Amino acid sequence: MAFTIPDLTPAVPEIFVLTMACLTLLADLFVKQEKGGVTFLLSELTLLGAAFLSVMLFKHQVLTTFHGNFVLDHLATVLKLLIYTTTFFVLLYSREYINERKIPFGETYILTLFCVLGMMVLVSAGSFITLFLGLELFSLPLYTIIALQQDKKSCQEAAIKYFVMGAIATGILLYGLSMIYGATRAMDMATVANAITQIPPSEHLILTFGLVFVVVGFAFKLGAVPFHMWVPDVYEGAPSSATLLIATAPKIAAFGLGARLLIDALPGLQPDWQQLLIILAMLSMALGNFVAIVQSNLKRMLAYSSIAHMGYMLLGFLSGTTSGFGAATFYICVYALTSLGAFGLIVLLSRNGMEVENIADFRGLNRRNPWLAFLMLLMMFSMAGVPPLVGFFAKLAVLEALVSTGYVWLAVFAMMMALVGAYYYLRVVKVIYFDEPEDASPVELNSFSSQLAITVNGLLILALGLLPSGLYDLCRAAF
Repeated sequence: MAFTIPDLTPAVPEIFVLTMACLTLLADLFVKQEKGGVTFLLSELTLLGAAFLSVMLFKHQVLTTFHGNFVLDHLATVLKLLIYTTTFFVLLYSREYINERKIPFGETYILTLFCVLGMMVLVSAGSFITLFLGLELFSLPLYTIIALQQDKKSCQEAAIKYFVMGAIATGILLYGLSMIYGATRAMDMATVANAITQIPPSEHLILTFGLVFVVVGFAFKLGAVPFHMWVPDVYEGAPSSATLLIATAPKIAAFGLGARLLIDALPGLQPDWQQLLIILAMLSMALGNFVAIVQSNLKRMLAYSSIAHMGYMLLGFLSGTTSGFGAATFYICVYALTSLGAFGLIVLLSRNGMEVENIADFRGLNRRNPWLAFLMLLMMFSMAGVPPLVGFFAKLAVLEALVSTGYVWLAVFAMMMALVGAYYYLRVVKVIYFDEPEDASPVELNSFSSQLAITVNGLLILALGLLPSGLYDLCRAAF
């Protein structure tokens, strides 16, 4: 059989990111630089270049390469663009934080690029093999980034917890994939989906067992209850710059993992995974919102908040319709952008070796810097689902998808949990605007680029709330 060279066009952005990551590694080794200026610039240029290439390749058709193992479609392009955007802002927000705490900047930027590469491969996975490669390629650098601040024991502890539990979850996911492979004799998503339709329901036992293990792995990466144990500890223990990364782009990649497995490979088992996701969503919304109320550490509060938000996102997922999938995609986009701003402010305000992590650290921020206080208000209100911010429309979209499929009772439960969640977001706003600051001196950000970035981030949340249809239509068209 003649050897044929595959058409690499769909994978051009991945090839570009890999090449630039290697060049950035060489630059960090051989170019003398202060405060990581060269590696930082190369990393940001890499993300901009990858975004440009992805936009140029964007077509309303499905492209495959590597014998169907790699897929470039509408969903992959949307998720990749969001990954580039969030990571670009993560690096911009984190630069001064990394330099002040003497965290190795070269390693941080290079590992972040490899993490992005893994997420890109994951959301374009056309088979179980590609999916696993992408999952490990983005997970392993992430564990290392958490542990790079070596003078804090909490960072080492968080990295070990995340690594051990992540390894267990990956093993569970692989076990589930092996069961599905054993039942279908296939690894690529399309063939698996087709094979399941040929298997009579009476012989679905091994498929059902495999599905349970797959959903466990998916739920761990999302941080959904009862596989959420790592989320608050890792968010609190990791450096704020690493927490900023963990809370944004990897959530998008985890969503891509679920979409490729459940929607592309296992649509024939939809009644089964719907029931599992209902349980996960209800538990996540309830535990996340109620436990967040008693938290005094803002990073930990936002960690439990993220657990609740993943529950809301799953509501769109479990509806099993194209509008529901589109609503879930819209929700994860909105959550990533809002979380980016909230954790970005935590990172930017943590200066001169002082960590701004507790809710009490934000007391009287309005008197010290009214603009930053207003931006934090936008983030909190958007997460709470207050109109006209985009978080309101994200919740509305998933609830509408639920009601249209007959899950009215679940939509009512979700609304009740949203009311509970509003309390702890409003508590942060109350501290910012009505409490007296311990230090009344003005707070100013050190760099104009940081000020501009966080302003753009905050105003984007407001603008998308006023005009949500563009992003929503883009997400919905992916299915």
